[in-house]
Amino acid sequence: MSEIILKIKKKFDCADLPLPKYMSLGSSGMDLYADVLNQLVLEPGEVKMISSGIYLSIPQGYEAQIRPRSGLAAKHGITVLNTPGTIDSDYRGLVSIILVNFGKQSFSIKRGMRIAQMVINKVSKVEIELVSDLDNTLRNCGGFGHTGV
Repeated sequence: MSEIILKIKKKFDCADLPLPKYMSLGSSGMDLYADVLNQLVLEPGEVKMISSGIYLSIPQGYEAQIRPRSGLAAKHGITVLNTPGTIDSDYRGLVSIILVNFGKQSFSIKRGMRIAQMVINKVSKVEIELVSDLDNTLRNCGGFGHTGV
């Protein structure tokens, strides 16, 4: 069993929505559900903020990352625009998902539909040190496409 406790509060009108959950034993992410009135339509090229109907208390030293569901992306072109979206441990507001429709067809989002997944990760904090030079590596300044296509 996990040593990390994620406290979740449901929005007042979301008692009918499931809590986030892992859909298989090996899942890294928990599915999040759409808190829409009945349904809404996401037109091709359209961006909408969709409530998940939950608030989180993430332990300090952790973050929640919001990621697309691969099936929605592959079959319908629906993805999370700011992938991965980050929810910091000190945020207590409503968790909403920025969805975009990159597909060619309108897409209906129904109440309770699984729209994204949430992965909890440990966060490392670093100290910043200003230096005049950096150490060299074999790659050094090789950037975009430096290893070929």
